[in-house]
Amino acid sequence: MTKTSFIAIAALAAALLLPTLAAQADESGIRVDEVWARATPSTAKTGVIYLSITNTGSTPDTLVSASTPVAAQAELHETSMTNGVMQMRSVQALSIAPGKTVLLQPEGYHLMLMGLKRQLKEGEHVPLTLVFAHAGKRDVTASVEKPGALHPAESKAMPGMSPMPGMSH
Repeated sequence: MTKTSFIAIAALAAALLLPTLAAQADESGIRVDEVWARATPSTAKTGVIYLSITNTGSTPDTLVSASTPVAAQAELHETSMTNGVMQMRSVQALSIAPGKTVLLQPEGYHLMLMGLKRQLKEGEHVPLTLVFAHAGKRDVTASVEKPGALHPAESKAMPGMSPMPGMSH
């Protein structure tokens, strides 16, 4: 077999396989977008990751866990305001209804990274594995933004904005 023939066969095989892989990726209906984290001080033991999850399928799904090699554990948390006091609590799972998008964003749901193994530095990328009840594991990458960032598209915090004392998110 000539080199040209081998390349042509490989290209044909890839072209035939690509739609199959794309169909498998979309089969669950779960799409994860805008995955980002805030940079942390060098001494921080906690960090935070935000993202959006869209269920384009017809079956409800649930985010049941997350992990990253940069932290001992990643927990789903929710921040809320109760009687003028900001509170944060752990959440066991997060349901994503068909046709809906759930945002993990500042002052709402987020992934709390505990036991950071190293500083999260602006401009780097952090691997993250999400586990869904039906869609299974999803490996994504979080881009690390400036400390105090409110959204990845902003790429910078609002002037004068800083994390609340004692919290890294």
